[in-house]
Amino acid sequence: MAQLFEGFFAITARQAIMMGVGAILLYLAIVKEYEPSLLLPMGFGTLLVNIPFTSALTHMIGGHVQHGSLSILFDAGIANEMFPLLIFIAIGAMIDFSPLFQNPVTFIFGLTAQAGIFLTMGLALLAGFDIKEAASIGIIGAADGPTSIYVSARFAPHLLGPISVAAYSYMALVPVIQPPVIRLLTTAEERRIPMTYREKPVSKRLRILFPIAVTLVAGMFAPPSASLIGFLMFGNLLRESGVVDRLAQGAQNELANIVTILLGLAISATMTGERFIQPQTVLILSMGIVAFVLDTAGGVLSAKVINMFRKQKLNPMIGASGISAFPMSARVVQKLASAEDKHNFILMHAVGANVSGQIGSVLAGGLLLSFLGG
Repeated sequence: MAQLFEGFFAITARQAIMMGVGAILLYLAIVKEYEPSLLLPMGFGTLLVNIPFTSALTHMIGGHVQHGSLSILFDAGIANEMFPLLIFIAIGAMIDFSPLFQNPVTFIFGLTAQAGIFLTMGLALLAGFDIKEAASIGIIGAADGPTSIYVSARFAPHLLGPISVAAYSYMALVPVIQPPVIRLLTTAEERRIPMTYREKPVSKRLRILFPIAVTLVAGMFAPPSASLIGFLMFGNLLRESGVVDRLAQGAQNELANIVTILLGLAISATMTGERFIQPQTVLILSMGIVAFVLDTAGGVLSAKVINMFRKQKLNPMIGASGISAFPMSARVVQKLASAEDKHNFILMHAVGANVSGQIGSVLAGGLLLSFLGG
């Protein structure tokens, strides 16, 4: 009976603020529908872990302090990297790389649109973060939640809460973040550049060999990326092999749904008032949005540079789709193209860049792990 109602009298200001943060995440998920599959469990989990004396983090058994449910989820799924890797299987099973095969030049944008990762890393170093913390902040620019979690769990687990919130929140805000940057860097004439799309048959052999080859080449180039790229490409191989349709469907649906729930709840274990409410949190959230802006700029500017050497010009907006926020970024680019000319259809070119960004973001994460000893 002594423990009844004691939570009401023990709540701290930081816990109250974090409950407000949890409520905001729930609002964004339910009302605004921004990444609801992840922000909803993260928001609810944030409420749960900030209840004073919550059993979700620790509880007593036989006089000994034991991990609570969310602490166990964090240790089992994020500290050992399992949840991000399982999510990659699901993502790989959902991706069709055909638009990339149709227009291989778009692969360049999957690389150049990762520039924001490394530029933001430099800004974080100037702001006083150490090299591994800076890399964890920069990887927000991957626009790829699992990669951000994977790298930051290795390098800066104490920053995982704000990094995860930034990564997934800004992914959901791509339709808000990217258009002003694209308009600033392009003229109306450039945004009206038409691009023809001639669909060519893609052989089954190529579809099967592609994920195998990418895994081997990327793994040899940056061995620490082998798990990331390997799980992503394994999921794609399930899809393209044509012999395990039931597994491919399971990866796209049941696996994706279950692991997303567990991932969101596990991340919330780091979102306690004591860990989240720090001066550096505001810096991290600010630099996260800078990373997305710089990614977008890097993709657009690289397309404009390529156009200097091409007779048949590219619509530079497709470069912005080189970030990993699939398929949201490609849709944003098509919407901007339609606003300038309703007959201009560049969606499939943008999708080619967008799926390339899935590979580029993983390679960027692998490079950071290689260079910094992950």
